[in-house]
Amino acid sequence: MAILTLLDAINQALDQKMADDSRVVIFGEDTGYEGGVFRVTAGLQKKYGEDRVFDTPIAEAAITGSAIGMALNGLIPIAEIQFDGFMFPGYTEIVTHMARYRTRTRGRHSLPLVVRFPVGGGIRALEHHSESVETLLGHIPGLKVVIPSTPYDAKGLMISAIEDPNPVIFMEPKRIYRAGKQEVPEEMYRIPIGKAKVVKEGTDVTVVAWGAIVREVEKAIKLLDDDISVEIIDLRTINPIDEETILESVKKTGRFIVVQEAVKSYGPGAELISIVNEKAFLYLEAAPARVTGFDIVVPLPRGENYHFVQPERIAAEIKKVVKF
Repeated sequence: MAILTLLDAINQALDQKMADDSRVVIFGEDTGYEGGVFRVTAGLQKKYGEDRVFDTPIAEAAITGSAIGMALNGLIPIAEIQFDGFMFPGYTEIVTHMARYRTRTRGRHSLPLVVRFPVGGGIRALEHHSESVETLLGHIPGLKVVIPSTPYDAKGLMISAIEDPNPVIFMEPKRIYRAGKQEVPEEMYRIPIGKAKVVKEGTDVTVVAWGAIVREVEKAIKLLDDDISVEIIDLRTINPIDEETILESVKKTGRFIVVQEAVKSYGPGAELISIVNEKAFLYLEAAPARVTGFDIVVPLPRGENYHFVQPERIAAEIKKVVKF
């Protein structure tokens, strides 16, 4: 076992898959020589050469479009978008071509590729550097969307993403890149895409979160009275959603809360509540609830913390739902 940060775990997954499969290539803005803004790909160009790990121009549409072409011609590209908010110039290629190619060719061609980028706030960055864009990508048929919350999950999910025959969007919560360490097996292993994880079992209320917010939920339950038993589920993947794990939990607890960093309107939280209402309504003892970011542009550094979901807000909502 190695003790790794989330960042190190992703780097190890990329390294091991590059060694395992010569078709894997990595590219993006500053991804090669510098190893990326956060150094997630550090050391890989030196180890595998400039033909397999290389820098690109500042052109996200070209990055995502090139990934499509590479995948069609036998490579397994891993394209890095430098920041979440820079995804938008490449969104056209992702939606109009990447997500549709299997359908467009009636199943004759698939696109085994990964688009990865840091996501969310928490580093006091500038505009377009702190976006939560899971709604915009999870809504698109043909894409798988992954957001890990721990080093162990990050490595196993990244290996599964690289091996998946379909396009996978892999979002890395930048706030927790180096926020903690965990034991991670040194050998390759896989975590299935589309399978949620029960982080903590409980009996009074089900709380679902993903990415950096899972840690905030864990902090929140420490603020509760001992007589409130919370079941925490880490969704892991925005698409596909593990409905079975969520519904099984709600049928046990009778209460449901979603916590997300993204803004409230039209977010994954609304989709998850709809699933629970449609398929577990008769088990509910209280109305499902959301704790989310506000419906505003992510504030610049001085106001950033006011936008974030704080443990106190989560704890207050849990108390409200349990005491309904």
